[in-house]
Amino acid sequence: MIENGLVYIASPYAGDVEGNVAFARAACRYAAVKGCTPVAVHLMYPQFLNDNVPKEREAGLKMGHRVLAACDEIWLCGERMSAGMWAEKEEAERLGIPIRMVPSSDVLPFLEQAGVQDGEKSFQEMEEIKLC
Repeated sequence: MIENGLVYIASPYAGDVEGNVAFARAACRYAAVKGCTPVAVHLMYPQFLNDNVPKEREAGLKMGHRVLAACDEIWLCGERMSAGMWAEKEEAERLGIPIRMVPSSDVLPFLEQAGVQDGEKSFQEMEEIKLC
């Protein structure tokens, strides 16, 4: 793991979208706690692309691969590998980007904290987070 490295977070999106988004947010929080800078394109691109439209999904995957090329590592989070994650893993291998498998057990403790809202424990109050 690279201190303050740019880490591409890969986790499932389709299916249980609400649950998968919560898990991805928790994975990002976990990466931040570990002193990394997480990037999760599957949290951003669905804001303006429709994953159910094949051309838009393909565009999102292509853009994601471009972002991956700028990252120091890819973290494959959870035990289930979606088709998109397999493609991201293969692209990381092609680019020579280190791959880290992150089990759900490492991410799940951050599930509640990833949904921080007003009045809840703030990011700055989390003493284990190593911000640069």
